[in-house]
Amino acid sequence: MPKPYPREFREDVIRVARGREPGVHLKDVAADFGISESCLNNWLKTADVEDGIRPGTTAAENEDLKAARRRIRLLEQENEVLRRAAAYLGQANLPKGAQLTLSGVAER
Repeated sequence: MPKPYPREFREDVIRVARGREPGVHLKDVAADFGISESCLNNWLKTADVEDGIRPGTTAAENEDLKAARRRIRLLEQENEVLRRAAAYLGQANLPKGAQLTLSGVAER
């Protein structure tokens, strides 16, 4: 879902909200820009995390985590395919007596 407001607009609103004079409420700043107060609060929280003011994961860190999870999932699938292939090929090439010996060892 695309963001309804351009990044530059959000940055301007955040700058004005952070630099507001004492006595000016966030709802007034939000109304001046035609957005809801909750929207402005969300933007400020996100900006605080991005700027390191508030703890949390940044957008860049979230993208890195998504990429890492995708990579892990792919590697786990590849590992499972290789494990099954090794088991299949290992059993296919062993003489009949060796299969029995190996299965007997595995049960112990």
